[in-house]
Amino acid sequence: MATFRGTFDYTLDAKNRLTVPAKWRPSLADGIVLSKSTAKCISVWTPERFDAYTETAVSQLHELDQRRDKLERYYQANSHDVDLDAAGRIMIPAFLLEHAGLSKEVVITGVRSRMEIWDKATWQAYNAELDIEELTAPFTSNVVPFPGTPS
Repeated sequence: MATFRGTFDYTLDAKNRLTVPAKWRPSLADGIVLSKSTAKCISVWTPERFDAYTETAVSQLHELDQRRDKLERYYQANSHDVDLDAAGRIMIPAFLLEHAGLSKEVVITGVRSRMEIWDKATWQAYNAELDIEELTAPFTSNVVPFPGTPS
């Protein structure tokens, strides 16, 4: 199972096709699921990882809980199966282009178990707001510094 990491600048062609980074193509040879993300981007999954992700989300809810049905609908209705073409490209459906607000300039990011496709300007603004100290505060608030290190 591949781990996706890194950030790559790409452009969409006139037919809304996107070239996938060459180093990730072998991991996607058995199919790709494009889906709406919870952020303003498109998530790119292997089918197995998408199924595991959605199963984890819905399995937390009782089968009769209406939120479970809504989650199932959200994930399944807002996803699309695609394959790499001979040139290593994927076609992005219009509804996902709209969701992510993609323009010609895009960024592909690795997020461990998936990739994400962002509009370049949206990614730059989002990434600039990521504050590692804020994100790690719950984990580091009780850490005692090593003697002699600045706090």
